[in-house]
Amino acid sequence: MLQSLAGSSCVRLVERHRSAWCFGFLVLGYLLYLVFGAVVFSSVELPYEDLLRQELRKLKRRFLEEHECLSEQQLEQFLGRVLEASNYGVSVLSNASGNWNWDFTSALFFASTVLSTTGYGHTVPLSDGGKAFCIIYSVIGIPFTLLFLTAVVQRVTIHVTRRPVLYFHVRWGFSKQMVAIVHAVLLGFITVSCFFFIPAAVFSILEDDWNFLESFYFCFISLSTIGLGDYVPGEGYNQKFRELYKIGITCYLLLGLIAMLVVLETFCELHELKKFRKMFYVKKDKDEDQVHIIEHDQLSFSSITDQAASMKEDQKQNEPFVATQASAYSDGSVDH
Repeated sequence: MLQSLAGSSCVRLVERHRSAWCFGFLVLGYLLYLVFGAVVFSSVELPYEDLLRQELRKLKRRFLEEHECLSEQQLEQFLGRVLEASNYGVSVLSNASGNWNWDFTSALFFASTVLSTTGYGHTVPLSDGGKAFCIIYSVIGIPFTLLFLTAVVQRVTIHVTRRPVLYFHVRWGFSKQMVAIVHAVLLGFITVSCFFFIPAAVFSILEDDWNFLESFYFCFISLSTIGLGDYVPGEGYNQKFRELYKIGITCYLLLGLIAMLVVLETFCELHELKKFRKMFYVKKDKDEDQVHIIEHDQLSFSSITDQAASMKEDQKQNEPFVATQASAYSDGSVDH
């Protein structure tokens, strides 16, 4: 008897705080996923880093042995300056791109990466004025970009997602949930094909030292706004039509970001995902719901009374002749 009562009380306690339990498991799962990623990246990349470090030490030792007139301190000062310039997108190599990093097309590409929060990091402002302007430009531009993307995605979603799903549901009588799932899968497949596979094939042809995997990696890193900066198109030696190429990449990034947001919005509108998300949200109390209902009723009642009063005033203003006749008639009756 006591065990059954304890079990029922535990069940009631879990059901009462179900959202908090689900949120706790969500946080725990996210932390475990972070640890899992760190373990995998460390186990995969650490051996390659160790081999690269050993190779660089050997090259440095061999170079100092072949050039005894140069001290290790002088070499390290030179390499430090070269690496510092490389971090700003300037290279001293003879086979490096001879184009400027801050011509109009490159600056346009940089502005698009800043506003979309991709930020490859291959080109950064050199001067203090450029850094200050970048801060101000981003503070204004990033919310402006979010507003712009939200408006565009809302309009595109109506024509691409909601109307087709409603058409097949009303016209052919299919289940709305099933049509929405099939439509979301098809839309995701088309988006991946048009903005990942096809551009990856194009980049693997246009970029001399990129294979298909590296090109696909660039497309994913860019459109997911991760922007690591290890692969940046249009930076090769003697790149043909570099200005036009940079403008095309800017348009590709903007259209691809819009397409990704449309697909994400389409999947978020699925009934199953809405139910799944609600598991982790804080549920509103009944008292709060009642307060909202009362406030809504009061607002609606006050608006109705205001509308009625305004209608009466309009009627009085629109009927001056009747009021004048009635007053004149009453004055005449009094005189008689």
